[in-house]
Amino acid sequence: MAPSTSPATVRTLLVVLGDQLAPDHPGLQHLDPEQDCLWMAEVTEESRHVPSHVARTLLFLSAMRHFAAQRRDEGLTVSYRRLGEHSRQTLGNALLADLDQLRPRQVRVLQPGEHRVLLQLERACADRGIPLEILDDPHFLVPLEAFRTWAKGRKQLRMEYFYREQRAALAVLMNGHEPAGGQWNFDADNRGHFGRDGPGPLPQPVGFPPDALTRECLEDITRHLPDLPGHADDFDWPVTPEQAQQALDDFIQHRLPAFGTCQDAMWTDRPWLYHARLSAALNLHLIDPRSVIDAAEQTWRDGHAPLPSVEGFIRQILGWREYVRGLYFHFGQSWHEWNALAADQPLPALYWDADTSMHCLHQTVDQTLKLGYAHHIQRLMVTGLFAQLLGVHPAEIHAWYLGIYVDAVEWVELPNVIGMSQYADDGRIASKPYVATGRYIQRMSNYCRQCPFDAAEAVGENACPFTTLYWDFLDRHRDRFARHPRTALQWKHVEKMDPERLQAIRDRAGHIRNALAQGGRI
Repeated sequence: MAPSTSPATVRTLLVVLGDQLAPDHPGLQHLDPEQDCLWMAEVTEESRHVPSHVARTLLFLSAMRHFAAQRRDEGLTVSYRRLGEHSRQTLGNALLADLDQLRPRQVRVLQPGEHRVLLQLERACADRGIPLEILDDPHFLVPLEAFRTWAKGRKQLRMEYFYREQRAALAVLMNGHEPAGGQWNFDADNRGHFGRDGPGPLPQPVGFPPDALTRECLEDITRHLPDLPGHADDFDWPVTPEQAQQALDDFIQHRLPAFGTCQDAMWTDRPWLYHARLSAALNLHLIDPRSVIDAAEQTWRDGHAPLPSVEGFIRQILGWREYVRGLYFHFGQSWHEWNALAADQPLPALYWDADTSMHCLHQTVDQTLKLGYAHHIQRLMVTGLFAQLLGVHPAEIHAWYLGIYVDAVEWVELPNVIGMSQYADDGRIASKPYVATGRYIQRMSNYCRQCPFDAAEAVGENACPFTTLYWDFLDRHRDRFARHPRTALQWKHVEKMDPERLQAIRDRAGHIRNALAQGGRI
């Protein structure tokens, strides 16, 4: 894909990043093919500053190339740099080289979703003395300035309050001034599990086998980035807006009606269940979030899906997605510095090879390495929970999540991991740590049936490491949480525990921690 011929004098150079691929990108509206140029670049640093899953890199590059091809077909001038076409390893350096060649009067870009990327673009333009204009991103429903206004003066920035205000402001699931169904949140109805017989037969989600352009991307990745983790053998993610719309239609018809009740459930060798598989398309701007919300709401109003399912799905988009983006920019680079629980353990090797006897972790990590995907409870209450209980340094588990999942962009991943998953933000997102014994996983899945460890036991060779580490976590953080209004009851159990049993738990936890830190297997 060679660059299009650029204008002799470039008026505006529009930088389009790999997660800004909306066909109605506002920067496209006033581009003149005779004077302006759209600029995109594939650089190896974007797959190596954290080790990026090969499917994640493939998704970004394929979606980028499809976007660029469509813009060329529309008559726009496009300068596109593929892997291997230049020696510039960073986005900033690649831009510097083309600023010298194209000599634009100004550069424009939508608000990047990562501070690191914005800093590179700012430095490149400042180095060449070229003005850089940062455009608001209309793909999001809540502008950053509106979030700042909402957050100003609040002691607690709780998602539920934010979500309710946005529901009312945007007239989503509202009956006049009241929430549909008489309540804002149906979370209590959405915590079911499948029971002993499992989920039963489910229609497979629509897939999108790699086309010629995607196969070209994979060849380039194999040549230039041969050491990426994971596999792309089962790659079938949407890479165009048309495919993203098909994925939405398929979810609305086949899985949304049953999504709510069992959205938190897990089952061996069943990665998709009732989930939408739309987060990657949303995060790359292949589909507009308002259109997704409207389609889900209309399904309920037409009587084809129950309100708890629809509300639970919409809350993930209008609630969590918009909320964590606001928090990411609100607190800025501080996210990278937070480690409220002084966690200092290295990330265990099992996160890279799934080599563990713990069936829940083996299932989730192995699935992740194969697909670049795990649903929110697998992330929060399996991989995330284990890292928190073990005491993994937040920077290490953050880097793993950012690189390993196809839908990971820092604005959404960092607050979720540092805050919701690891409590490293000292409660800015979640009012208490999301910690549990192996009994939670036993209740929400069939993983424990095939595991050598006993979820009910905290001591002994057969004790579930989750359960051991849970009680050790409560013990280690007793001073911080024993009087917390939402956690005091949990910590009272520690205070009542027999001293010999508590010491046995400490010893077993220390053995697990030391074994994994030294590359051993649990």
